[in-house]
Amino acid sequence: MPQSLSAIYLHAVFSTKHRTPYLLDIDTRTRMHHYIGGIVNKLGCQSLIVGGVEDHVHILFRHSRTETVAKVIGAIKSNSSAWAKTEAGLRGFEWQAGYGVFSVGMREFEVERHYIERQEEHHKKVSFQDELRNLLQEHGMEYDEKYVCD
Repeated sequence: MPQSLSAIYLHAVFSTKHRTPYLLDIDTRTRMHHYIGGIVNKLGCQSLIVGGVEDHVHILFRHSRTETVAKVIGAIKSNSSAWAKTEAGLRGFEWQAGYGVFSVGMREFEVERHYIERQEEHHKKVSFQDELRNLLQEHGMEYDEKYVCD
């Protein structure tokens, strides 16, 4: 094959440090989500949807053929954190150190997109910690409970 192609879809999730609700203001949250989408695209990935609530974000994207997951997530977090402090006036804004990234098959793609679109409604019933536990369990990942509650 004379060219290199990939179709790797990922669902990333991470929280603000200590789950501080920095993104309570809907306008600021929407702007943050758009900014994150732009970062993803500049990294050679394709942002498909960014959503979340006041203390965490979900990103569904087609992963770059050349970048590592760690580099993409690190760039998203550092650039969006700087934006939050300078452009949105959120002094002290920080993302948590860790993140979760989960593979998404084409059969599950629309389900994942819909799930991210409905974050506001979802979190009226389910806490972030329970949501994260469910994602980790669905993907058969071992985890340390102390980091789920951090």
